[in-house]
This record gives sequence, C-alpha cells and structure tokens, in this order.
Amino acid sequence: MSMSNLQIGLALAGGLVLAAMLAHGAWTSRKNQPRQATPDDPIDPTRTELQGSGAIEPGFDAAAFDVGNFPLPMLDKRLSMDALIDVMAPITLDGPVSGDAALAAMPATRRAGSKLFSIEGFNESNQRWEMPQAGQRYATFQAGVQLANRSGALNEIEYSEFVMKTQAFCESVNGTPDFPEMLEEVARARELDQFASDHDGQLGFVLRARNAAWSPGYVQQNAARLGFVAGSIPGRMVMSASVAGLPPVLELSFDAQAALADDPAQSAIRELAISLDVAQVDRSERAFVRLREAALWLASSMDGVVTDDNGRPLPSEAMDVIGAELEHLYDTLDQHDLSAGSALARRLFS
Repeated sequence: MSMSNLQIGLALAGGLVLAAMLAHGAWTSRKNQPRQATPDDPIDPTRTELQGSGAIEPGFDAAAFDVGNFPLPMLDKRLSMDALIDVMAPITLDGPVSGDAALAAMPATRRAGSKLFSIEGFNESNQRWEMPQAGQRYATFQAGVQLANRSGALNEIEYSEFVMKTQAFCESVNGTPDFPEMLEEVARARELDQFASDHDGQLGFVLRARNAAWSPGYVQQNAARLGFVAGSIPGRMVMSASVAGLPPVLELSFDAQAALADDPAQSAIRELAISLDVAQVDRSERAFVRLREAALWLASSMDGVVTDDNGRPLPSEAMDVIGAELEHLYDTLDQHDLSAGSALARRLFS
C-alpha cells in the first residue's frame, strides 16, 4: 500500500525536525565545552607581537606592560636587621671570632616562634655588618628578632625564645648580650603590628566567564600574552618583577584541581583571580595600572567580566577610587620608611 503525499510530507518533516534537534544538541554541547587554546597560536608570543598594530583590544594600555617606559626599582641594600622592625641586642666579645666559629654556633632555625631571628657580625676587614661568613673575622655581633609580621606581634613567649637562642650563641663565642626590656619591646611590637594591619594593601580582581567556561590552556595562553608565566604551584601564574630576585608584580590564580585533572582540556574554569600584594612590589612597577589593564584586557579577550570578591561588577569609577587610595597608601608607607617593595616592607608584610 503506497503512502499518501501527506504521509510522505509528515515523514520528511519529522526527519528534518529530528536532524535539527540533533544538530542543535551538538551545537549546544560544543558551546558548553570549555574554550580551548588555539594550537596555531603560541602560548608565549613576543612582546612585539602583542604590541603590534591592530593586535591590542581597545582600552588596553600597552605602555603599562613595557618596562622600558618606567624606571627600574633598585635592590634594597639595607641590612637585614633594622631597629625599625627588629628587637636588637648587641653582643660584646672577649676577642675577635672567626666566621667559621660563628656559623658553628648559629641556632638550627632562624625563627623565634613565628618571627625571624637573625645574628649579624661586624666584619673587621670591610667594616660592615653582615651575616657571618666563613673565612672572615668579627669584632662584635648583634642578635635580633622581628617585632611583627602578618602572623601578629612579637609576644612574651617569642621574646623569651629569642633570649635563649641568643644566650646559647653567646656561650659558644664567649660573648655577652645586652637585651632591651621585654615589656617595652612587646609594646612596641603591638604598635607596629597595628600600623601594619591598618596599611596592609592586598588587592585583587576576579574575572568571571560570561558564557562558556575556560580550559586551563585557554587561560594560560591569554595570560601569557601579557607576560604571565607559570608559577611553581598548579593553577598559579606570575608576572615577574623588573629586577630578578624580587617578588612578582602580579599573581593570576585559578582552580588548582582543574590544572591537575587527568584531561585538563575538559576542566571547566569559570573564574580566576588577579592579585597584587602592595607592600611586596616597588611603587615604580606601576603594579595597579598593570593589574587594572590586565583584568580589562583578559575580560575583553576571554568574554568575561571583572568583579570584586562578591561578584559585583567593577566599573571604571570604582577602579579610579581604588587607584587614588593606593597612591595615598604608598605615600604613608614612604613617610614611615617602609616604602612598598623595600626589604623592610617585604619582611614586615610577610
């Protein structure tokens, strides 16, 4: 029995609907897949490629990422020990002590509780204070313990440990320590800790995906275009400082589990964070400008939106306010001899 034209038409229509549904399902599946890195696009293109004509999204300030446009920070030459942030106890000696003997007498750890413990000797040959070195001779020593760090102020127990470690060192080198009064130093530690708490700037923007999620490779490829490199921890990338050996200018982080997955390409990342530890980075690095421009460029390139920790979008006006407040913070740190990026600031805010 032959099918009527109506039956044939309905069958064809049904087939077309089914095909359309299958096609839509495949399209939706592809749409929901994490965005992938482009195989033909190198993960770490050169700065010239990034800043070439037409390669930069509108609103991106390429100069913010060109270290040739601003002065390089200088490595801080100040001694590791400083009365501003350390308790210091001078040690008089019966006679000169070799660096080898001093090193043998050093305690096993450079900590008193959670605070940095240090011993420095005055080098007779170069007339300067330094950590004891083999083959040198020292006319006197000084011991110190840090007054405060991000774990809090020096307390009585930590001060007592500082005294015991110093006394043990002195017994080995025939030295006599002169300790400052404990309660006065603990009170000074609390004052410094309060100042540090009030001026500890740690900024961060969150970048959230608008639609499709991102794969780790996609995030890494886009971040690499701004100079971010892989950090030592999975899911972490850093923008290095202009001077080798200094802390990174910015840190980019995303879910470490996504980076460690058996098939990272299938890991779905819906947000990442870009952060700045203000006290650790020299002011001349223009870190906030770079933080802001990096967040906006990545948002444009990766179809994301820049928000605060609570998911609220951050308009330009809000970023302007943050930038102005940050300049005031820099000025305050400068006025207290704790300039951002200095050796003292890096120790205090650690």
